[in-house]
Amino acid sequence: MDYKDLANLIFPDIKDISYYEEKYPKRNLKEGAIVTRFAPSPTGFVHIGGLYQSLIARKLANQTEGVFFLRIEDTDQKREVENGVIDIVNSLKNFGLEPDEGMISETEEKGSYGPYRQSKRKEIYQSYAKYLISQGKAYPCFCSPEEIEETREKQEAAKIRPGYYSVWAKCRNITVEEAIEKIKNGEKYIIRFKSPGREDRKIKHHDVIKGNVTFPENDQDIVIIKADGLPTYHFAHAVDDHLMGTTHVIRGDEWLSSVPLHLQLFQELGFKAPKYAHIAPIMKNDNGNKRKLSKRKDPEAAVSYYDEQGIPKEAVKEYLLNIANSNFENWRKQNKEKGIEEFELQLNKMSVSGALFDMVKLYDVGKTVISMFSAEEVYNNALNWAKKYDKELEEILQDKEYALKVFGIERGNKKPRKDIAKWSDVKENISYMYDEIFENQEKSYPYQAINEKEDIRKILEEYIKIYDENDDKQTWFDKIKELSGKLGYAKEVKEFKANPEMYKAHVGDVSTVLRVALTMRTNTPDMYEIMKILGKEKIEKRFKKAIENL
Repeated sequence: MDYKDLANLIFPDIKDISYYEEKYPKRNLKEGAIVTRFAPSPTGFVHIGGLYQSLIARKLANQTEGVFFLRIEDTDQKREVENGVIDIVNSLKNFGLEPDEGMISETEEKGSYGPYRQSKRKEIYQSYAKYLISQGKAYPCFCSPEEIEETREKQEAAKIRPGYYSVWAKCRNITVEEAIEKIKNGEKYIIRFKSPGREDRKIKHHDVIKGNVTFPENDQDIVIIKADGLPTYHFAHAVDDHLMGTTHVIRGDEWLSSVPLHLQLFQELGFKAPKYAHIAPIMKNDNGNKRKLSKRKDPEAAVSYYDEQGIPKEAVKEYLLNIANSNFENWRKQNKEKGIEEFELQLNKMSVSGALFDMVKLYDVGKTVISMFSAEEVYNNALNWAKKYDKELEEILQDKEYALKVFGIERGNKKPRKDIAKWSDVKENISYMYDEIFENQEKSYPYQAINEKEDIRKILEEYIKIYDENDDKQTWFDKIKELSGKLGYAKEVKEFKANPEMYKAHVGDVSTVLRVALTMRTNTPDMYEIMKILGKEKIEKRFKKAIENL
């Protein structure tokens, strides 16, 4: 009896690997095309780090006319959560990172290299496991979980490296005859890889991001097929990345220590290994200490958080590219109008240490991104967000024509307004343009430099007499200057600065009184445009209300 008999006994009706090698031929892509994948487990929400990996993987595939696919690694079915797959699919879709191939819903997929759910590829893995057994490179292990635990306790007590290797690998040297007899007797078993490695030997590996790295060889006889017939992650990813033609594996650097094992699996299976690019984790500043963004502690770790807050997907992607390549910021300054797809991402320019995730910086990016949107785009995005998260905002946006005027203030010019960082800011930023919100607000008028009641009353009463909706902007401002002079304020700020004792205040302070009476704010976009949209009747009404509140 030989290894082939053992392989046939364990997997009697499994196809030969030649069937799958033919079924999944080498991809017909141009030279240098990169094939990448996002391969999450459906075990919880999508982490921002997963989105970061997907953005990089998608970008590299696009840049080289390659392929980006979505594979679901669901062989650990105990940990799977309900709707886990659709959450992953929707998260990619929401950020415009749809895959070229792979899962497109909980059950549907597209592409010729599927199934793209590992739980549906059981026979494929068993075919390659059978091949390894027939080559004497894998074997059945009959150790019970209790025996494995006992071994681990002995290793810990003796302060030696834990694991199933060397003399601790009890079933490694069982003869074929013994193994066949145990199987025929109904003994339970799993399949282990027979590692050819020795821990006292080193391997050198070139990581696309980390550069040259040296590791001890893998000598662990890892499990490749579990008791339920499904593979472990390590084995499944090697088989899948080979058959699906993955050229570059983009993943978090917590997987770096698995490289010796993964390269060994590729070698023993007779596959060409992909290139590995291990991305440094996204970090958070926690009271001066850097730590990884945590699923438990940090709401911003979940991709869903960005949708809830209404942070534009474009801003999130821009910010992540900024983390990925430090030259992105300069590129963006020089190419304000270009889409991010025109930026060339380079893996070798990625940082080897974790980048800090800075929400303040992300909000700044959000402000810049939204400032480039048209009024129509701002309206559509704000309305879509409001439909999900803010009924009051949805209600006030029903008058689209008026809303477009509001969103059009200071938009489309050389220095567009940058007051909105996220869609959840919109209501707060435009509430003073809507009487139904403005009139129900607690009345507070921060007048600043001019705060004598009589002075404020006089400015408001005199101004409404001279306001004309038909004035152009220059005429409008000239009238404020004239009124300032008439009431004893400097018409120019520089005049006031030169002779402060001659004036009560200056034209800027008079403008502040008008602005505060109108909006209850000291800082708003262009007041000329605000007044034109509100109209004289509303301005007068608000000034009267402000006078009543003096």
